[in-house]
Amino acid sequence: MRVADLTEEELLARIVPELPGGDATLVGPGDDAAVLAAPDGRYVVTTDVLVEDRHFRRAWSSGADLGRRAAVQNLADVAAMGAVPTALVVTLAVPGDLAVDWVVGIARGLAHVCAPLGVGVVGGDLSGAPVVVVGVTAHGDLAGRAPVLRSGARPGDVVAHAGVLGRSAAGLALLDGSVADPDPVLVAAYLRPSSPLAAGPAAARAGATAMLDVSDGLLRDAGRLARASGVRVDLAASALRGSVDELRDAARRVGADPWAWVLGGGEDHGLLAAFPADVPLPDPFRAIGTVVPADPATADVTVDGAPARVGPGWDHFAGGQPRR
Repeated sequence: MRVADLTEEELLARIVPELPGGDATLVGPGDDAAVLAAPDGRYVVTTDVLVEDRHFRRAWSSGADLGRRAAVQNLADVAAMGAVPTALVVTLAVPGDLAVDWVVGIARGLAHVCAPLGVGVVGGDLSGAPVVVVGVTAHGDLAGRAPVLRSGARPGDVVAHAGVLGRSAAGLALLDGSVADPDPVLVAAYLRPSSPLAAGPAAARAGATAMLDVSDGLLRDAGRLARASGVRVDLAASALRGSVDELRDAARRVGADPWAWVLGGGEDHGLLAAFPADVPLPDPFRAIGTVVPADPATADVTVDGAPARVGPGWDHFAGGQPRR
């Protein structure tokens, strides 16, 4: 059955029962707007979009893959503020010839990520379009804590990362290169990324001075933290070598540099944070560098004190190959 074979209400009747209610939801789908509890009196809000053939290909991704990916990339932004995710609102535009089961799969993918966290998918909008477009707005609860911004890092802080580095970029390269028997772990990291969401609030409780989601590559996102804080981030190559080593075989198969994936690859959705040097790092953060004074004579991010020799990561408007 295709989307065009159903009315909007009939399609929604298949989607909405798949969506989780959420612990903070007071009024869910069915009215003009949802109502969420906000015990803190403040809420965190972020939004992101996935466009077919720009961010994903239907030939590679199931609807469930897309739903999981859409949820993770938005929930990671909430966690990066030190907040606990509470709800998503989802806008979905699809072509009429798309299979209904594929669309229902998006809802199931959202639920796969959100339901175990008590995050509700509480509403949104549905429209037709020439390609699949998924827009997500995520909300979160600060639980009485101050938000962790990008601008608080200070010289002497430890730079730490939670999550994986380079796997999503490696998975994309394997798919794009039509490699036979690609590493399923790396392919899954691209199609269905995960994020250490609990690490965000844990970092806030531990006293993190700055934090952000690594969605556009370690160098580019570390540079954002450095510029916001008026400092330089110096990464330690020795701390990144383990991530590089696990990607060497995949890099050999496509003729790539694994360092480029670890330093410049995006969409792993780990968390990068700065902590005072005397603070024990909360699990699963591991130290990968230090914060040093800014130096106008060098880059915002260095590796062992020198500018990196690979590209800085993804930029939607700076050319290069689109994510797929």
